[in-house]
Amino acid sequence: MEFTAALPTFVITLREGVEAALVVGIVLACLTKAKRQSLHGWVYLGVIAGLVGSVLIGLTLGSGLQQLQQVVPQLQTIVKPLLNALFGAIAIVMLSWMLLWMTRQARSLKGEIEGTVQSALQSEDQTAGWSLFSLVGIAVLREGFETVLFVFSNGAASGATVAGAIAGLLAAALIGLALFRWGVRINLKQFFQVMGVLLLLIVGGLVISVLKNLDTALAALGPLEGPGANLCWAQQSCLLGPLVWDASGVLPDRQFPGILLKTLLGYRDHLYLVQLLAYLGFLATVGGSYFRSLNPTLPANRKSAASQS
Repeated sequence: MEFTAALPTFVITLREGVEAALVVGIVLACLTKAKRQSLHGWVYLGVIAGLVGSVLIGLTLGSGLQQLQQVVPQLQTIVKPLLNALFGAIAIVMLSWMLLWMTRQARSLKGEIEGTVQSALQSEDQTAGWSLFSLVGIAVLREGFETVLFVFSNGAASGATVAGAIAGLLAAALIGLALFRWGVRINLKQFFQVMGVLLLLIVGGLVISVLKNLDTALAALGPLEGPGANLCWAQQSCLLGPLVWDASGVLPDRQFPGILLKTLLGYRDHLYLVQLLAYLGFLATVGGSYFRSLNPTLPANRKSAASQS
């Protein structure tokens, strides 16, 4: 089912897009409050520049991958899974870091952006405009870059992933308009908590995929002559260890609803020991940090004051 391939990209683009929309909305609100609406154009240009930059990064990566595969077509069975594993590992680090960073900075984000805007407004219009352009452009480009990394961690962009990204952007834009233009009240805390849990599970699925791609690359080295010929120590896998889960006859991950669980929850109908341990380790470390950041502990002085009262 094609729509399932678009779901993870939609979820990530929606979350990243709403983060960017919040930055844009806060900046526009500050300008309106300061009666500097003449600078709105710089903000919109920053949004366009960030989107264009994200698309150019995606096109550059796609073109580079195609050229690399054409240069060494005989090694495509090795190079492709290695590149997928590389992009997947980078996406895991970037998405995990941004999830934790944004969750911890959420309480002070508005104040920091407003402070940056107020500082920029102390300058003349053109200088202030460039400052606002840079602030918004970098914010949009950062979120777009993370989405591009995720797309390429699953191979080249397909029609489904592009559709998911476009749908996520449109949904994020609608949420931004609802918040800042139409005055609709949305519980952003609950929204980001739900999206954060989904993102954790999706990135957990990336951990499983990265290990599978590495295993595939090592298996492809087997028929070659040289030091890579005996890298696999088992027939079932090279580095994944023994098979601990086989549900292909009950819930295959290439058919509905298994493919939906694979897309959103990291489910696999074949799961090996190293994949299982890595998945649980990721949820325990990154997931544990995420849930702790949702409910930060009180500082020691506040705790003591509370106990004395």
